[in-house]
Order: sequence, then C-alpha cells, then structure tokens
Amino acid sequence: MFIAHLPAGYLLTKALLPKKGRHLLLMAAGLFFSIAPDLDLFWFYLVSDRRIPHHQYITHWPLFWVALFGVGFLISLVLRKASWGPYLGVGLAAVLLHLVLDSIAAEIFWLKPFSDFHINAVLVPARHGWWVWNFLLHWTFAIEIAICLAAGFVLYRALGKRREQVQEA
Repeated sequence: MFIAHLPAGYLLTKALLPKKGRHLLLMAAGLFFSIAPDLDLFWFYLVSDRRIPHHQYITHWPLFWVALFGVGFLISLVLRKASWGPYLGVGLAAVLLHLVLDSIAAEIFWLKPFSDFHINAVLVPARHGWWVWNFLLHWTFAIEIAICLAAGFVLYRALGKRREQVQEA
C-alpha cells in the first residue's frame, strides 16, 4: 500500500465512532495509528540504508501491536481509566487494518516472533526499472484508488452535513 492507509483509517474510524457528538481526538487516534506501522520508514531510509525490508521490522508485526495495546488496556484497568478504552480499540483496529492492507501485496509476518508464517496475497512482479512503478501499475493499486475515492466521498458528505448544520444555526 502506498496511498490508502490514511483514507482507510479514516473510513474505519468513521465507522467506529458513535453517531452523535464530536470525536476529534478519537478520529486523530484512528488516523495516527492507521499509518503508525510505517513510521519505521524513517529508520529504513535514514539509519539502516534499506538493508532489511521495512515490512520485517517489529512495527509490522501484528503480535507486537496486540501486545502493546494489551499492556495499554491493562494499565487503563489498573489506573481505572475507562475513557482510554475507545482510543485503544480504535488504535488497535487501525493498526491491524494497516497490516491487513499491507498483506495484499507485501509479506506481513502475522505470528512473528514465534513463527515466520506470512501472508502476501498477491505477488507484484518486478517489470519496471524503478520499483515504485511495479506497484503503481499493478491492478492492486486500483484497490487503493477505490479506498481513496470512498474516503473522499464520505468526507465530502460529512462536510456537507456540517455546512448544513452551521447554516441552520
């Protein structure tokens, strides 16, 4: 995935939010965690000199995120912070959606560090000189375009409703 993680995170978070009320912080959490696994790209490009594919880093291990959010949930129980629950739920859902989307055309090691089992639904062949073209010109990129269009449509409708509410007030 190149361009669809943030729009997919928006769609997911929008679907999980309660219908009434403003939930700006929950949306922010969903958007942040929808791209959080790719924060490893800073290490990938600036430190490791691209020696290891970034999908093999710990930030692309689903069990790492499940454990991290599990610890967060336990801390919220100990501190009696029930208000953390929705943020932890939305964050974990957004991260896992990111990894599911990555599993379409990249290897995601779903049971790391316990197993090398991975899912890579579609192998994108190397046909073009610059590796990015291989993904942009592959049919799987149409999935990304569809996700982006859907998110744009949902956002457009949400902004239209907001404008109507402002004009009525």
